[in-house]
Amino acid sequence: MTLKTVQTPSGKIAYAEEGRGPVALFVHGVLLNNRLWRHQLAHLSDIRRCIAPDLLAHGATEMIPGADVSVTANAEMLLQFLDALKIDKVDLVGNDSGGGIAQIFAANHPERVRSLTLTNCDTHDNWPPEAFKPFLGMAAAGGLSGALNAMLADKAVYRSPDALGPAYEDAGKVSGADIEAYLRPLVASAQRLSDFQRFLAAFDNKHTLAVESGLKALRAPALIVWGTDDIYFAVEWGRWLAKTLPGTRRLVELMGARIFFPEERWAEFNRELRGFWGDE
Repeated sequence: MTLKTVQTPSGKIAYAEEGRGPVALFVHGVLLNNRLWRHQLAHLSDIRRCIAPDLLAHGATEMIPGADVSVTANAEMLLQFLDALKIDKVDLVGNDSGGGIAQIFAANHPERVRSLTLTNCDTHDNWPPEAFKPFLGMAAAGGLSGALNAMLADKAVYRSPDALGPAYEDAGKVSGADIEAYLRPLVASAQRLSDFQRFLAAFDNKHTLAVESGLKALRAPALIVWGTDDIYFAVEWGRWLAKTLPGTRRLVELMGARIFFPEERWAEFNRELRGFWGDE
């Protein structure tokens, strides 16, 4: 997997890239970075030029100081990112808050979307989801640095039911290297921590509510793949998206899967992507 950067009006955006052909753009969610999509980049690169950027305030991306870090701003960053790489249309894939960002991008820039794949993600007025509100409250109260450093110091804390454990079917299999890769950049400096805190504070369902009409008008083929055992995004939201998007080709419900199934059930998810892209 090749790591690169490109300059945009939002800052120097870091991204992973692998493969050749039509571009597939993978958008990660909160607390993560392009590493979420490593199995997609590694195993779909024979049919797509797979690109996974790090969002503003995440990973190795270096954003403009004081820039807007809202999800709508991140959707606009994706447009700048594609323009900087001279990429016209993409097969867009999103997970978690990255799925919400993907919806905003697709609704606002439908001409840039060849197809849309959404997995468990913020949708409509379910942003932030109830199960994530305690984390946001802790961050707002000044506990973000302590929480992130505690998870880095003892990886069992990350895997615990009180932290990110519920995001996985088997949190015990999440490696220390993965946890380091996700969380270490968030505490790399006081500025990065502040930017990430602003990202969290900007969570508001007004962003997805504002694009509902755009989603209903989106004609791009859509695939919805949803884990049924997710405490953050119940399967009803996947069904809502399947009904709302006129281009929906298929709704796949992965029994027992949780939000980060693109990592845990990557082979199954990749098969769905191959089938969907082959049918376009």
